[in-house]
Amino acid sequence: MKKRTLALLMAAMMSLSLAACGGDTTSQTTDAPASASPAVEIPAVPDLTGTDTSAIPGVEDGVLTVGMECAYAPYNWTQMDDSNGAVPIVNNPGSYANGYDVKMAQRICDAYGWDLEVMAISWDGLIPALNAGTIDAVIAGQSMTDERLQEVDMAGPYFYASIVCVTKKDSELASATGISQLSGTCTAQTGTVWYNSCLPQIEGAEIMPESETAPAMIMAVESGTVDFICTDIPTAMGACATYDDLTILDFTGSDDNFEVDQGEINIGISVVKGNTALKDAMDAALEGLTAEHFNAIMDQAIAIQPAV
Repeated sequence: MKKRTLALLMAAMMSLSLAACGGDTTSQTTDAPASASPAVEIPAVPDLTGTDTSAIPGVEDGVLTVGMECAYAPYNWTQMDDSNGAVPIVNNPGSYANGYDVKMAQRICDAYGWDLEVMAISWDGLIPALNAGTIDAVIAGQSMTDERLQEVDMAGPYFYASIVCVTKKDSELASATGISQLSGTCTAQTGTVWYNSCLPQIEGAEIMPESETAPAMIMAVESGTVDFICTDIPTAMGACATYDDLTILDFTGSDDNFEVDQGEINIGISVVKGNTALKDAMDAALEGLTAEHFNAIMDQAIAIQPAV
């Protein structure tokens, strides 16, 4: 394992602060995130510093090394200073990581008095890096799917993410009220349920090669390379916060929606298979947080994210 030298079923889906989710049975389009109303009070970080974690694999040295893309706003991104609580990226000197994942990782570390290290790793390299011992955990917007749980153990959920589509405001697709009304070219990020499970459910879709990163996926629809993309609500809201010509298609509550397992919308923290002690420690640090709290923290991340 590394040393310091490596330096709620959707519970209202997203709160009203994530205005893309409607309560009726038709789709709604959302152009950009709204402010949380009323304000949600986020519970204080629990004080677990009296817990002996010296024998927990990965944090024996009091350092939690977390892997994430650092290119997946609003979950995580790279910035060039430490503003808004950003954390240095240990394998990319001079750069800093921030976003929802960083906020949640820092919360866990603060609970135990651990130091937080962040490593920037490509999406496909996250699980291999975890299993190789390069990192202790993956906090990177990963769904808690049965397939993933065969490779790793997962703490959480630490977020609940409904699945939506994004298209241009002036597209004919902007008025779609269900996935059966979608057609044309589309894509999603590689290695996700959006690409592997959701897009194949759209009979009228021409599925293009997957995008290597979330920004590449967003740019594909923004540039007109594809007619629409499939993603989760935070990523979609982050995209619309950057590009005001995009809109979200949310079919929540409709019978004409994606069929997904609960694990595909539950977002969890990956640890090495069998590292129950670390998983349990993380779950203890997250105890008491509800979907409403998660949404409020995500709102904070969206409010400070840089351009996607």
